[in-house]
Amino acid sequence: MRLNIQRSQNEIRGLLGGSKGFSFTLAYRLELTQVERGIVEKYKLHNYPLTFTTFQGTKVPDDTIANMLNGVSQTVNSVETLLSNEDVIKKACDSLPILFDVIQSFGGTEVVDYPRK
Repeated sequence: MRLNIQRSQNEIRGLLGGSKGFSFTLAYRLELTQVERGIVEKYKLHNYPLTFTTFQGTKVPDDTIANMLNGVSQTVNSVETLLSNEDVIKKACDSLPILFDVIQSFGGTEVVDYPRK
């Protein structure tokens, strides 16, 4: 699995050509191996939510496996927001290998040695 991230910035110009600051764009796309794509297909995980947003006080899914495979782009007004959103995306993708490992373990036996680390 691989997460490709691109960052860019654009200067915002006023009507008279003066600078009004910058906007920042975060673009990202998820790449899966053939095995991981097979898992997504077999278990119909395309709409599996990876990130969430709050809409009218309710937590709702935002990024899914499908749209991250297609690529996502978002424009924000500050570098801090860009970095925060990027961190959320990375943490969300950190959970996918665990999901894929659990799915691949069905029908098998998990052995846990103690003390656990």
